[in-house]
Amino acid sequence: MSAKDEILGRVRRGVGKDDFAKRRAAAIASLISAERGPQPVMNADLVARFRAKAEYLASTVAGVASLAEVPAAVAAYLAAKGLAGEAVATADVGSLDWAGSGLNVAVRAAVDADKTGISGCFCAIAETGTLVLLSGPQTPATVSLLPETHIALVDVSRIVATMEDAFALLRTERGSLPRAVNFISGPSRTGDIEQTIVLGAHGPCRVHLILIG
Repeated sequence: MSAKDEILGRVRRGVGKDDFAKRRAAAIASLISAERGPQPVMNADLVARFRAKAEYLASTVAGVASLAEVPAAVAAYLAAKGLAGEAVATADVGSLDWAGSGLNVAVRAAVDADKTGISGCFCAIAETGTLVLLSGPQTPATVSLLPETHIALVDVSRIVATMEDAFALLRTERGSLPRAVNFISGPSRTGDIEQTIVLGAHGPCRVHLILIG
């Protein structure tokens, strides 16, 4: 027997107590029924709260009435910033009429050379102005993390009050966590050098949100 096998064997014997099933059930029950901690008081207008918090974190925000208006809004934003009308997008938003607004949008994972990424989001959190993105074959995380500009489409019906609400929605709709859950609160930033905030140090230097509805 190797030293590794001996150590692991002792660990197994140590945790393999007679009441293991009972303790496991108690732990699971505690996680499911855990009480929420203190939370901020928010008014009923979650959209306004989300927008204000997102803008405070240096995101820019625009609004459209319907999904069909999104490509024109994206084209207008890119033109106003002097950015090229080319982007990569996640598959959940890839079927929009991008070409009709003069944009060249490829549905694929992003690479280093891509300058703009367009994604949807699972939901958004009003408390902190945060996007919640789930990784998966149709929603590669690179689209929101690699390009200098990240444009996120946010359905206002998917704005929840708190992070606890976001996780509750995730459990209800998905059951289990995906490989990665990314929380995005504005552009990437750091204050490591002389405590001066620099945007885009480790990811997008611009985050633009388009609220739909």
